[in-house]
Amino acid sequence: MSDAFMLNRRLAAVTGAASGIGRAIATEFIRAGAQVHCLDRDGEAVKAAALELGSAATAHLCDVSDAAAVQSTFAAIQAARGLDILVNNAGVSHIGNVETTSPEDFERLFRVNVQGLYLCTRAVVGGMAERGHGVIINIASVAGTAGLADRFAYSMTKGAVVAMTLSVARDYVQRGIRCNSISPGRVHTPFVDNYLARTYPGREAEMFAKLAATQPVGRMGQPEEVATFARFLASDEAAFMTGTDYPIDGGFLRLHG
Repeated sequence: MSDAFMLNRRLAAVTGAASGIGRAIATEFIRAGAQVHCLDRDGEAVKAAALELGSAATAHLCDVSDAAAVQSTFAAIQAARGLDILVNNAGVSHIGNVETTSPEDFERLFRVNVQGLYLCTRAVVGGMAERGHGVIINIASVAGTAGLADRFAYSMTKGAVVAMTLSVARDYVQRGIRCNSISPGRVHTPFVDNYLARTYPGREAEMFAKLAATQPVGRMGQPEEVATFARFLASDEAAFMTGTDYPIDGGFLRLHG
């Protein structure tokens, strides 16, 4: 491995790290030399993930929508030294338009996808500013900037992620903090497989192919592809990059239709 895009001696935290994109990012950061704190609300799953990732990974049970849990978790993480990198990846999805989205579902998505990002960022940004350096990467979605059918609440939250990214980047650019977001298109994660099995039993392969075809490149993305770009954004080679939302979407936003 070359010296480019390395994260040696960096301390990172990744939320939603038990599976999917979060786990891929934790894996890639460790490959690049970082120590990674893996946060997830599924305690057993995140422990198993950290065990597989090895001594460079530390597991934390943490529901990012719980203010007290976030505060105590990040206080413990930063007790010895401050974080260099925060990846706000934890999120939940929902299918429905404005009429079919219940107030309870709307509130649930807001608490995890929006308030969770706020709480985690708030827990670390002050320390980063005091030290004069830090990187924050938020996982948004093409749903935040594209009009997707039946994704009302999810799109609302991911639009907020993009807006918060720009706000944090603006407020802290003079204090050494870079903040960017990544907006994936459809990515093949366990969530996709579970959704297809639950919603289209017996038709999983057919519906998977249909969903994959909505990306102009003709396939879904892989979590590792998002993770590789996150590693680049976290590295010194991206030192001139802040305040931008980067789509990784197989051409969906610009080439679709």
